[in-house]
Amino acid sequence: MGPYTGPNVNQQGTSNCRQPGKLIVATHGYLIGGLRRKLVSLRGAKRKKLLKVIGYLENNRSHMRYDEYLSAGYPIGSGVIEGACRHVVKDRMELSGMRWTVDGAQSMLHLRSIYLNGDWEEFDEYRIQNERNTLYKKAA
Repeated sequence: MGPYTGPNVNQQGTSNCRQPGKLIVATHGYLIGGLRRKLVSLRGAKRKKLLKVIGYLENNRSHMRYDEYLSAGYPIGSGVIEGACRHVVKDRMELSGMRWTVDGAQSMLHLRSIYLNGDWEEFDEYRIQNERNTLYKKAA
């Protein structure tokens, strides 16, 4: 698999886009190489911190196939996740006057996720069957 060659990507595989938030790293191998070159000029705590970052990137390399994700049309950024969290959590849990225990809030989020995923009917059938089995078990 070659590096991502989409818009705004230069020969080194990094973005030449000037818009904040639009940085695309084609293959994180280029990024790791650049960070390793930076290590030469660092000492002490900064060097240790950068080594930790490089280790994280190397250990999670299999999860960072951004060229494949972009080609498949997947969003790569936190905006979609933040919007989903707002939609699932904040819009339901922070209505005026609401107070939640941790258990109550978690239960509500489970139900809201089931509903928003379109699984409510299947869940309701499961819940009813489970309740019947609990209440009307045949005596063994």
